[in-house]
Amino acid sequence: MVTALSRGAEDAYEILIQRYQQPVYSLVCRLMNDPADAPDIVQEVFLKVFRNIGAFRGNSSLKTWIYRIAVNEAYNHRRWFYRHQRQEVALGSEDGAPNYTEGMTDPGRSPFDQAADHETRALVEQALEKLNPKFRAAVVLRDIEDLSYEDIATVLDVSLGTVKSRILRGREALRKILEGRLELETGVRWSPPSLSGEPLTE
Repeated sequence: MVTALSRGAEDAYEILIQRYQQPVYSLVCRLMNDPADAPDIVQEVFLKVFRNIGAFRGNSSLKTWIYRIAVNEAYNHRRWFYRHQRQEVALGSEDGAPNYTEGMTDPGRSPFDQAADHETRALVEQALEKLNPKFRAAVVLRDIEDLSYEDIATVLDVSLGTVKSRILRGREALRKILEGRLELETGVRWSPPSLSGEPLTE
């Protein structure tokens, strides 16, 4: 497919979009606080894929390469949004602007295994929105997209040890967010997953 894409074959582009549009859209939605921004970001992702396919060297899978572009685009959009929102708040307020920071909490681990029904899954999705974007990305790529640690390291452009650390810290933070809420709202008692066997270091 990559060769056909490099040649500009129209059917190859159609296959690429059919295969990856929905996964990329789902990934971007989970990385953004406002899913309404996702369509524009996804469009930009595929524009960059089409423009830069000649630079793809096959050091990773095509999916991993596309996901890396998607994560970067989502990050860039978030940075732009927060920068402009801070400017607007600063211009419009007199008593000191609210502190719009990206680092709130962190994302989580196999709460997705616990999400047996739609109601519980909705709570997990809401909890993800509260997470530090770096932790959120690592957890979504591992626990929802089911990428390997090695592929996640490539997508996020960090070391394997950093990937494992972000996932573990994120899963623990998500557990803290969900603990109590699940039992209160759905009657499901939260039982934290065992973190043994997933070391922080390589």
